[in-house]
Amino acid sequence: MMQLFGRLPKNIFRSNLLGASARTCFYNRFNSTEVQPVSISEDFRKKQILFNIKSENVEGRPLYLDAQATTPLDPRVLDSMLPYLTNYYGNPHSRTHAYGWESEKAVEKAREQVARLINAEPKEIIFTSGATESNNIAVKGVARFYASKRKHIITTQTEHKCVLDSCRALENEGFKVTYLPVKSNGIIDMKLLEESITPYTSLVSIMTVNNEIGVKQPVADIGALCRSRKVFFHTDAAQAVGKILIDVNAMNIDLMSISGHKIYGPKGIGALYVRRRPRVRLEPIQSGGGQERGLRSGTVPAPLVVGFGFACDIALKEMDYDKKWIDFLSKRLYDRITSALPHVIRNGDPEQTYSGCLNLSFAYVEGESLLMALKDVALSSGSACTSASLEPSYVLRAIGTDEDLAHSSISFLKRGAYVVSNTICYGRISFILPILAAFKIEFICVKIFHSVLNANVVECSNDVYNFTGFER
Repeated sequence: MMQLFGRLPKNIFRSNLLGASARTCFYNRFNSTEVQPVSISEDFRKKQILFNIKSENVEGRPLYLDAQATTPLDPRVLDSMLPYLTNYYGNPHSRTHAYGWESEKAVEKAREQVARLINAEPKEIIFTSGATESNNIAVKGVARFYASKRKHIITTQTEHKCVLDSCRALENEGFKVTYLPVKSNGIIDMKLLEESITPYTSLVSIMTVNNEIGVKQPVADIGALCRSRKVFFHTDAAQAVGKILIDVNAMNIDLMSISGHKIYGPKGIGALYVRRRPRVRLEPIQSGGGQERGLRSGTVPAPLVVGFGFACDIALKEMDYDKKWIDFLSKRLYDRITSALPHVIRNGDPEQTYSGCLNLSFAYVEGESLLMALKDVALSSGSACTSASLEPSYVLRAIGTDEDLAHSSISFLKRGAYVVSNTICYGRISFILPILAAFKIEFICVKIFHSVLNANVVECSNDVYNFTGFER
């Protein structure tokens, strides 16, 4: 074990001590061959050296504002996972010895934690590799199971790419798919949805919070409509679970996709909620040992599941606090930018939105050039899943944004007081942005934007200790 993790103090592997270690103990190689513990001093804080198990120096990292793409692993989540990466390594499906029983017990506890976050029953939670797999299972599984009687599916033009591609795959199998347009604020027209449902519709799939513009769809109204028309309702809630209150029963949700790494959990793990009453039937998309109620065969990764469950438990406890903190930061950032820069357009509905996702278009400025100039800020000009494409965001085009403005959009994606406060403090210390834009208009825009965001960081860091209702 010591060879695997390096020369670390022995007590770091004790689960009851790791929480304190992850939050207060940091390690740095310096010139010694041995890792020496570093005291928490003012000089050390200024260096901004963060803890990780390899003892690497990560000083000088950019300010991270791309949390819709992924979030860092919460140290408390890592603490919960480590025992199942070291001592409790049994296969949770091994029923004949203690190693399997230990892992199975941990997996079932995590299942309960995930279910509690969305007010579901533990047996309704199916562990997957992430929201993309969950979306594929939900859309393809329901469509194929009920294909003999119903071969019509409804979705929207602003869905995640994995949902849209799943629907296109079903079209090749003979299914009819209706891609509903959205209004200019990004929200669907409920009347149009109602008119689109036919006796042959088996599934409606509409995401809860959009991953690019943060718009919240009227999920409760959609669920009530689908229940009244006896149509299954699936929602991709990867960007909503743990951030806003979700109740699958009150909202009449039949299937829901969840991702672990969007809520400070580990990557490679997610879940699919599948309602049992009234029962939703699915056709599995992969064959194997019949794990997870036969819907998702394959060995369940116990360490990832444990971390995922613990992240859900933290999210449930800290959701109210996080919402107030993110609302405060998002409003300040938006107000500072718009007060100093002309021709800034906010994309999506300003009210029915998750404030942790702020998507702005800067007129006359090419978004990719602006991102290249902001080397010390990690931002996104679109979805991480379509970042390889040079085409403008299809979500922005769907809400009526012209091509030039779509190319000039940038998303400021953040969530969670824990990470935001740390990155803001870091940004205050070393926020130096190189100006790399080629055109004069871009140079001016970037320079103003730099001063605005830098002022925002400084003032936020001062208010961290004084903001009403927060103790830091």
